[in-house]
Amino acid sequence: MITTGTARSTRRPAGIAILGTGSCLPSHVVGNDEVAAAAGVSDEWIHRKTGIRNRRRAKADEATSDLAVAAGRAALEAAGITAADLSLIIVATSTPDSPQPPTACVVADGLGAGHGPAAFDVNAVCSGFVFALNAAANILAGSDSPYALVIGADIYSRILDPADRRTAILFGDGAGAVVLGPARPGRGLLAGQLAGFGAERDLIEVPAGGSRLPATPQTLAEGLHYFTMNGRGVREFVDSTVAPAIAAFVGDAGFRIGDLDHFVPHQANGRMLEDLSASLGVPAGRTRFSYEDFGNTGAASIPVTLDLAARSGRLSDGNLILLAGFGGGMAMGLSLLRWQRNHPSHSTPHV
Repeated sequence: MITTGTARSTRRPAGIAILGTGSCLPSHVVGNDEVAAAAGVSDEWIHRKTGIRNRRRAKADEATSDLAVAAGRAALEAAGITAADLSLIIVATSTPDSPQPPTACVVADGLGAGHGPAAFDVNAVCSGFVFALNAAANILAGSDSPYALVIGADIYSRILDPADRRTAILFGDGAGAVVLGPARPGRGLLAGQLAGFGAERDLIEVPAGGSRLPATPQTLAEGLHYFTMNGRGVREFVDSTVAPAIAAFVGDAGFRIGDLDHFVPHQANGRMLEDLSASLGVPAGRTRFSYEDFGNTGAASIPVTLDLAARSGRLSDGNLILLAGFGGGMAMGLSLLRWQRNHPSHSTPHV
């Protein structure tokens, strides 16, 4: 089962595994020089502070659902099933196509899933994919329906202030997806933990555009619809809360950090991830990164990174993998799994 809050994690009964992965990164590459000038920094400064060299940007006529559909198709192909086989579609995003309807419903229609599968969104910001993954696995475990599609997708370029060097340099657009289904003995999701820290919700926020502060000419003029982040506060949250929670979670599941074959964290900031991996004692070369080429893709960052690792042949059957998401809320989601299969290596879709 999945635990919530500060409770300790427990083992999940065997039965649900990742059967296929997919991702979609927009074709437009944005280098550091392109974002540096407006943010008042340099290419060298961005790379030194974050490790990022490039990120992707969606075209003006592309929405979050467009990226999600492409990633979902790739995951379905890798799993060897069709959209008609799905009973559930969950999209983790904090940049939906619109406030209503759920972006997952748009994705279901775009995939040709028909009228059958349940479809809904999850907003846990950058940890949303792990929240959605655990939710989908729990739903499947309690039903007779075999397959679910879980997607993390965000287009942060639409809500960034180009002059804010704390955010404009970090984020890219993208989508990543996984298909969940029946696990072989000894494979699949082993444990999960979800937690929220609402008292620290102001570390990451978009102040306006909701019911508390609706859109007005004044809120637009004041830039209150832009994404804001207290970078120092987020770093302190990761150091003081996320790092010890990960260590306790792995131990409570019956493993040591050294047992991990792959650590796939949210790609928040490369330098912070390097420090996090070192503080946890993750063996060298076992943390998977994608930030250098794609930046922070929000809820997409974990499934994108996982898909890149799968398609490059890095993941082997039986590998022990830890997924760790953290972000606005503040929120944290952890998932531990045994990899069930390799995926064919072919290019990541672009739109």
